[in-house]
Amino acid sequence: MKKPLAAVALATFLSPMMNAQTKPHLDPKKPIEERITLLMQQMTLEEKIGQMNQYNGFWDVTGPAPQGGSAEKKYEHLRKGWVGSMLNVRGVENVRAVQKIAVEQTRLGIPLIIGFDVIHGYKTLSPIPLAEAASWDLDAIRRSASVAADEASAAGIDWTFGPMVDISRDARWGRVMEGAGEDPYLGSKVAAARVKGFQGTDLTSPSSIAACAKHFAAYGFAEGGRDYNTVDIGNATLYNVVLPPFEAARNAGVRTMMNAFNLLNGIPATGNHLLQRDILKGKWKFDGFVVSDWASIGEMVTHGYAANLAEAAEKAAEAGSDMDMEASAYVTHLAQLVREGKVQESVIDDAVRRILRVKFELGLFDNPYRRCDEAREKTIGSKAHHEAVLDMARKSIVLLRNEGQLLPLPKQGKKIALIGALAADDNSPLGSWRIASDDHTAVSVLAGMKRYDGNKLVYEKGADLVKGETAFTKELVFNTTDRSGFPSALKAAKEADVVVMVLGEHGFQSGEGRSRTELGLPGLQQELLEEVYKVNPNIVLVLNNGRPLALPWAAEHIPAIVEAWHLGTETGNAVAEVLYGDYNPGGKLPMSFPRNVGQVPMYYGQFNTGRPVNTDQNVFWSHYTDTEKTPLFVFGHGLSYTQFSYQKLEVGRQQKKGQPVNVSVTVTNTGKRAGREVVQLYIRDVAASLTRPVKELKGFELVDLQPGESKTVRFVLTDKELGFYDNNGNYLVEPGVFNVFVGGSSATSLESAFTLE
Repeated sequence: MKKPLAAVALATFLSPMMNAQTKPHLDPKKPIEERITLLMQQMTLEEKIGQMNQYNGFWDVTGPAPQGGSAEKKYEHLRKGWVGSMLNVRGVENVRAVQKIAVEQTRLGIPLIIGFDVIHGYKTLSPIPLAEAASWDLDAIRRSASVAADEASAAGIDWTFGPMVDISRDARWGRVMEGAGEDPYLGSKVAAARVKGFQGTDLTSPSSIAACAKHFAAYGFAEGGRDYNTVDIGNATLYNVVLPPFEAARNAGVRTMMNAFNLLNGIPATGNHLLQRDILKGKWKFDGFVVSDWASIGEMVTHGYAANLAEAAEKAAEAGSDMDMEASAYVTHLAQLVREGKVQESVIDDAVRRILRVKFELGLFDNPYRRCDEAREKTIGSKAHHEAVLDMARKSIVLLRNEGQLLPLPKQGKKIALIGALAADDNSPLGSWRIASDDHTAVSVLAGMKRYDGNKLVYEKGADLVKGETAFTKELVFNTTDRSGFPSALKAAKEADVVVMVLGEHGFQSGEGRSRTELGLPGLQQELLEEVYKVNPNIVLVLNNGRPLALPWAAEHIPAIVEAWHLGTETGNAVAEVLYGDYNPGGKLPMSFPRNVGQVPMYYGQFNTGRPVNTDQNVFWSHYTDTEKTPLFVFGHGLSYTQFSYQKLEVGRQQKKGQPVNVSVTVTNTGKRAGREVVQLYIRDVAASLTRPVKELKGFELVDLQPGESKTVRFVLTDKELGFYDNNGNYLVEPGVFNVFVGGSSATSLESAFTLE
């Protein structure tokens, strides 16, 4: 029987017994911390610093060695053992090639850790993370991350730069698509689920990869929603909104964290001692390592925080940034800084120990080719993976509006017009951040609806959305002039019983570097929507987008609106199943949708202010003079093809501090279909030493109910839910009155209260 190539490569490395004799740190019987110490005793200063250096893939690793320029220099660093990690090297053949250099051609043979952006899948794509958060289904989100880890590890990858756990309340910021939305409680739960999905229960498993919570910290609060921009927030926001999802990731066992591009209190996050040394590694006792974001150490010079790259390296290392991604700051300057006494070698030792610890935990020292198995690589894109991402896609869809019960669509005997360039698009639904997936591999909505052949389906594009090339690194150019497809689209709409219009953003319109100042439908889509409405108002609007959109006209005129996000590989199948009622949607919004961009940032957990309502019937209260102050669609909103009622909210009235508060509510399916409801619990601390928001999510449960069925849903509120952080990061639980709200969205009016003594 022919041995797998991975086994052959490992056998040629060295036998375990010989390893233990000649290189004691390779003895698997020794504790990891002892093995790290034994290895570090053998390392030169330059070799230690090399572990802190990460390079992007810089040459065709299966071809000849690079000659000349920076690529040759990086190659020499790799052969000297001055590279601890590489990113964007993928595929078993390529990973084995670079790993072989590190393991077999360097003095100490320290394996590389191979990193890659596995944001919502590797080859087979789940919905974008914001869409997944709309499911509120933590088990499904964990499974989705597990599928991504299974595929990525089968391609030789050890480590993903995810999950992104940044809380953001500004839909202009393109990277909202990578996170879980506006709320720190939901964001914390999703962060933990994704970490557990990526890492599994055993990091040495070939199908597990190390996770990386990012971006530490406050990147989601960039001013104006403009990417890479300054952040200026108070400590109350930092400790109560920004940091909780990171702490949840740490508590879930995340092995790495990535710092951020932004300033915080005038200091770049990459060089921020408070964040990295005091909070993360000090107060939270995080023992993994911190990697910089792409070249963010060097960007501290551009920020004006460091005079040159050497000073940037000094400040980043001292602040606790352990690994330098692609700035070449550490490998170029740290050794000299140590020799000059500007950086203590103990700082280097701490960083290297952290990096080596994760490599040992991943099993790379015991088998550096652990994730280099061609047989496993062939399982990428399996039927099971597709079924898993389809399940995630179904659960991510949110029914925003369904006036007149236009949905679900009948399965036969009707003429349906399908309109919109995005309806036939098999690339855009893959979304942003899908650099390992193949283009044009999504199931389009058109393809998904064609599976239901009982109706007559007529497709018309109406108008192109974008002009020219679309790519991850390109600015999109939108069609604003070519209306030549309007007449045929209007004719099809006029002759149809129902019109389904698929409109929204292109998949590359959200993500890193894709900030927007307008949140409406780009290009000619709004005009097309209004023209179709004139000839046939029976419209189902299916939205494809990576952020909340401002759609006041549609919310007023269009009877049915389905939020379908960018759902990944199985988009069309999931959308069609929801449209035709084979799947009853149960998703809820993880971000508020504004009425217009002028309301942004828009979020439910606002503060009351001193003048929340117009009590004196004059202009002097907190409001806009030209629109309502409420969202278009609130956080937690989502309809179903059935209906749910809430009754019998019960809360203990007098509670002792430190004792649990029991809350129960009866939920009944009052409709004619089985359905899932996300039962949400919010509180308000009425009077506190730091003002608290008008509502804060503190619990949710997913309940599946048959028609007419009732269930009592129980919540337990502990000090963990009832307290908050002061401006010094101290956690407080204060006595007083607490309001409790339970319902199907943040707009619930079912209310009770209790007093904490």
